Amino acid sequence: MTVRMLHNPRCSKSRATLALLQDRGIEPDLSLYLETPPTREELQTILQQLGMKPIELVRKGEAEFRELGLGEPGVSDDRILDAMIEHPRLIERPIVLANGKASIGRPPESVLDIL
Repeated sequence: MTVRMLHNPRCSKSRATLALLQDRGIEPDLSLYLETPPTREELQTILQQLGMKPIELVRKGEAEFRELGLGEPGVSDDRILDAMIEHPRLIERPIVLANGKASIGRPPESVLDIL
């Protein structure tokens, strides 16, 4: 089984999720998404696997969320996707991908459901 994780090593939840996987003998392929953001297609696939709309995957506490006006009424999904690609800090983390499914590691144990 291939397991991929969108990982930010500076994030405590991301580190905890990685440790949880490793404790179970799983070494995920790590995607350091801040350095190499996912493509639009990858984000759309992840959103589909999560069953979420783009706004639901955005970190609303980030300065870019406010600066770009992403919380305003009527902001399109395309604009939000563009913002997440241009400002990957906006992407909620960590995201684990396995078995054609995706899960956000908040709490870290929630990713176990897709393994």
